[in-house]
Amino acid sequence: MRKRFGMRMVLAGAAVLLATSSLARADDLPCVSTTFNLLSPNDKVCISDFDDPKVPGVTCFISQARTGGWGQPLGLNEDPSNFSVACRQMGPITVDISKLPEKEEAFSEKTSIFFKATRIYRLPDTKRNTLIYLAVSSKIVNGSPANAVSAVPIQPWPAK
Repeated sequence: MRKRFGMRMVLAGAAVLLATSSLARADDLPCVSTTFNLLSPNDKVCISDFDDPKVPGVTCFISQARTGGWGQPLGLNEDPSNFSVACRQMGPITVDISKLPEKEEAFSEKTSIFFKATRIYRLPDTKRNTLIYLAVSSKIVNGSPANAVSAVPIQPWPAK
């Protein structure tokens, strides 16, 4: 019985790891303070970037507001749903976008300790040979989530 439970836990952990491994990981770039707090960390806007794991040649940059205070270093703050996304072609794109799923999550980042996250979905527009990246907050505010969009028209890339 105990052996079976242990094996189930290992299989469940492996399934979670595989499910999340296709999502991109962001690299943090510098933040800019937006307020001054004398005795605690400031509110700020931070920038992260990630390369699309399924479309080499595309990089997205995300700016997100981060709440200051002493909960910030501990990851306890709920960040506001204020963000922007800009995606660009940074190299040759050889993926056939007609073979990509109609909508697929390319990136996800928690923005509170519990249920809130920023998610970026890739939506191929085969008619225009363009990739659309839609950023949404999982927290619904006044009937609709905060969102931002960026388009990457696929261009021929010059050989070096």
